[in-house]
Amino acid sequence: MIGESSPASSYNTSVAMEFFRFAGRPKSFAKGRKIFSENQKGIPFLLMPNRMYLLLDGEVGIFSRDKPVATVRPGQIFGEMSSIDQGPRSGTAVTKSACRVIGLDNRQLQTALGRYPEFALMLMSVMIGRLRESISRLAGPGSPVTGTQLRKSTPLRKDLIEDLGRALGSDAYLSYESGATIVREGQVGVLMYVVLKGRVAIHVGGNLVENVGPGELFGEMALVDRTPRLASAVAESNCKLLAINRNAFLNLVKHSRRFAASLLAAVSARARYTATH
Repeated sequence: MIGESSPASSYNTSVAMEFFRFAGRPKSFAKGRKIFSENQKGIPFLLMPNRMYLLLDGEVGIFSRDKPVATVRPGQIFGEMSSIDQGPRSGTAVTKSACRVIGLDNRQLQTALGRYPEFALMLMSVMIGRLRESISRLAGPGSPVTGTQLRKSTPLRKDLIEDLGRALGSDAYLSYESGATIVREGQVGVLMYVVLKGRVAIHVGGNLVENVGPGELFGEMALVDRTPRLASAVAESNCKLLAINRNAFLNLVKHSRRFAASLLAAVSARARYTATH
């Protein structure tokens, strides 16, 4: 859930209102109505995709395993994670009073991103704030995350990677030998990376949490919120990477809906994974 409880620097209600009103229409729900259910999956090809919602009026309760976990108030966004990746809902949303909401499916989201690209940065910033809280818990005492627990992400489309390479130029291509440290926990992040060849291991507090392969990206969190890295990245094999600096990153988000949508999907997948571990 995104809104008033988020840092003021990250979330702007007026930007969210403009974004949602541009692509969607208000819908009313009576008190006691269920907007979506826990574990519900989106089925886009049957025109039943998961949607994210902005609450205009009223209150919505969020429940997990029938227990209340949050209350959504006017101006707040909810259901965003499952809308972006079409994964199962992590909770149930029920109206606590008569409500009006605007819901956006993924198609509408991408349409609105073309008009309001700054919304992607705002949404990523808030999700990354929550993600950092989850990652900091992974760094604490406990068993390492291994085996089938490792997160699997969806690679970027090949044509998007080719477009990025042409836009960034030959200086953006970097190579690392097996065992080399690419980024280190605690460093200030100045680059994010797309893996072109090889594999990269992501460690948090010494625990292996992710293996990143061709077409996948890492390091984007530090470019969005400009805070020290919470994870280290080590080349598991000889690697070739495409490096993106902050200026190029901001320019790409503002001018490429595909890039912005891919980043939102990557951040959402990480947020979902860490929330369950």
